[in-house]
Amino acid sequence: MYKLAIFDLDGTLLDTISDLSTACNVALETFGYPLHDEKTYKTYVGNGIYKLIERSLPSDARDHENVLRVKKVFDDYYKAHSLDQTKPYVGIVQLLKNLKKQGIACGVVTNKAHAYAIELVQLFFGNLIEHTLGQREGVATKPHPQGVLEMIEYFKEAPQSCIYIGDSNVDIQTAQAANLESIGVLWGFRSKEELMKAGATYLVENTQQLEAIISGSRD
Repeated sequence: MYKLAIFDLDGTLLDTISDLSTACNVALETFGYPLHDEKTYKTYVGNGIYKLIERSLPSDARDHENVLRVKKVFDDYYKAHSLDQTKPYVGIVQLLKNLKKQGIACGVVTNKAHAYAIELVQLFFGNLIEHTLGQREGVATKPHPQGVLEMIEYFKEAPQSCIYIGDSNVDIQTAQAANLESIGVLWGFRSKEELMKAGATYLVENTQQLEAIISGSRD
């Protein structure tokens, strides 16, 4: 049994793609740029909002000042609409309740801006998630392991007692950089092939399989 389960947020615990896609399209449309569908946005997310905006812009419009200009519109819209369609994936709340009953601590390390991450985690999961770390000024984003290592230090656990759970290659690379085993969830934004190629320790199709691995009760 692992003592600490560290989760990614978007695409792992919460289905946020509709709200992220809408906010990004609003920002793009404001400046007359082409829009994208949700399937495309699933390939753009995972490295924070700045990279999301950068990837969504035409290649000749990705200079730093322009990214920040478009990001400002995104931030203003998303702040007011981040909860329009966002919801936990099926079985997630019960999973977290079950882990808590077993004495397994749960934390979140995400590239979502820290303020948004705190708000969403508190709203949907309350004290089922004991500590949340989002994207913060001066702190390297995933796949750099800084956030995960901070989380491990916060709980005072040994790395071999911790596992990282996410839905993208960025998450698997983060776990590897922190010398943790990893679980790739197949209900998120990226493909099974991507997670396998990245080297996920385990792959799961549902929260029952996920709980079995974390709690050590798998066959």
